[in-house]
Amino acid sequence: MIDVAKLFSLQGRSALVTGGSRGIGRMIAEGFLRAGARVYISARKAEACDAAARELSAIGPCVSLPADVSTLDGIKALVAAYQKHEPSLDILVNNAGAAWGAPYAEFPESGWDKVADLNLKTPFFLTQALTPLLKAAATDHLAKVIHIASIDGISVNPWETYSYAASKAGLIHLTKRMALTLAPERIIVSAIAPGPFASEMNKSARDHADEVAQRTPAGRIGTPEDMAGAAIYLASRAGDYVVGSTLAVDGGVAWAR
Repeated sequence: MIDVAKLFSLQGRSALVTGGSRGIGRMIAEGFLRAGARVYISARKAEACDAAARELSAIGPCVSLPADVSTLDGIKALVAAYQKHEPSLDILVNNAGAAWGAPYAEFPESGWDKVADLNLKTPFFLTQALTPLLKAAATDHLAKVIHIASIDGISVNPWETYSYAASKAGLIHLTKRMALTLAPERIIVSAIAPGPFASEMNKSARDHADEVAQRTPAGRIGTPEDMAGAAIYLASRAGDYVVGSTLAVDGGVAWAR
């Protein structure tokens, strides 16, 4: 008999969510807490990270681990900080990201490097650094890595966000390659490609939700429940057989462009 409650439970598991102080990262962190996980959130701004962790702690155990994961030194610092709390890691969500928009003829190298490093390089090297802890967790259940990509890596948006689109498309392909490498180690890698969710990065959905909803086949922007549900599915036993795939959570926007 299928135990649905157990199928989607994260009871007793540990999770690290980068960029977890706001937006999509916070939605995922809250969902994991409500599913029973111990959650660690990381963000570059320590004050915002600490404040978010305090608020989320009203739901369940949530710890702030401020770090700048755009550099290898920052990644090492985050791993060291996490290891002070846990000997293993069940779930890693690579959500920290950046965007940059500029006309083609004026697009700067700084806007390319900042975005490509955080959106594409960081998920690889943070996962690499945490792989021993993920292996340690993969005992009677599988460890999980979830990359947060974007529908802009699936279909072309009307904005000139060259490095963002390229990095997210690259992350979707990297998810497949990493999945093949890590599956034999009992570490399952998958990705989520969000569409319009209200966040600092998606100010259109945040500030003009009604207008964006009109361009969305589902007729609305995404809610915290939509994002939390997708992440819990992939992180729990329910998502064990989803290997290397990217789940578009976008209300159909990627197919309507």
